[in-house]
Amino acid sequence: MTVTKADVPVTTASNEPAGQTEPVGSARSERLSALVQQHGALAVLVIVSLVASFSFDSFATGDNVSNMATSSAFLAIVALGMTFVIITGGIDLSVGSLFALGGVLAAWGSRHGTLVALLLPLLVCGLIGVVNGLLVAKSRLAPFIVTLAAMLGARGLLLAITDEGADTFLIGKGSVLAELGQGTTLGLGNPVWITLALFAAGAVVLRRTRFGQHVYAVGGNEDAAALMGAPVARTKILVYTLSGLLAGLAGALNAAWLASGVTILGNGMELEAISAVVIGGTLLTGGLGYVSGSLVGVLLLKVIQNVINQIGSLDSSYQQVVSGAFLAVVVIAQTWLGRRRQLM
Repeated sequence: MTVTKADVPVTTASNEPAGQTEPVGSARSERLSALVQQHGALAVLVIVSLVASFSFDSFATGDNVSNMATSSAFLAIVALGMTFVIITGGIDLSVGSLFALGGVLAAWGSRHGTLVALLLPLLVCGLIGVVNGLLVAKSRLAPFIVTLAAMLGARGLLLAITDEGADTFLIGKGSVLAELGQGTTLGLGNPVWITLALFAAGAVVLRRTRFGQHVYAVGGNEDAAALMGAPVARTKILVYTLSGLLAGLAGALNAAWLASGVTILGNGMELEAISAVVIGGTLLTGGLGYVSGSLVGVLLLKVIQNVINQIGSLDSSYQQVVSGAFLAVVVIAQTWLGRRRQLM
């Protein structure tokens, strides 16, 4: 057989067929865009923390860091569940009400033992999450409407249990539940260690399991995921169930920390959780997100709030202004980076 010149593939210096070599500048730019999207919030967190440490003597103290970590734990647990929901392209507006409901149920159940106090909010809030998932996945209703209805329903159930907020259930000092929320280990509150364990598990589930692959697939392109055999409906039901469970758990831990089920908590928490998740690099359109980024987003919001408190001359409303500005900048940056990567 005679081999002609046309039969020999023309290669470049990188030994790849001609016409398939990606420009070095384009590849580098794409990697840089991905790096900014994934770790941009972490860079901002480090910069803000360093500036605050040099500006305020009390910022980097052990007590202040411990208090920030503990107060961040409850929002972080809620944001973890929200991360899974948003990656699938959904939204969960019920988590704030479920957080408050979980706290009240835990405080009420503490009269019957620690096991009841922990299982009751998980059961009720998880069931509400199941209903949300069924309505979104099976009835194909808009997640915004479904979870908005759940938010109102959970808040109404909360008011019914507490007689329109007149009753406040207390958790006895020295109980196992109180120790779970108020105790410390190696200088950090127990809720912090629980949060870290949950995020480690969440990262493994999202990155190393078939369910995690389905979560990304459903958020990236639901129709394509269904054609590939991914259980789209089941995945949606599971992520909303997980969101409800984690919101209820966060509420129970918060009640243990405060030693009571406070009925007015959770207002606006759903917006804080969404902000933290998006600031951490998860796309609101779904298909891309990071568990670690959500944790960084929560810490960034809490550090900003603490800095405003350190200033003293500004009230807490400025924290909402700064958080909103951060969110707007991040969404604009995500949109720009996404369009730029599509053009490469």
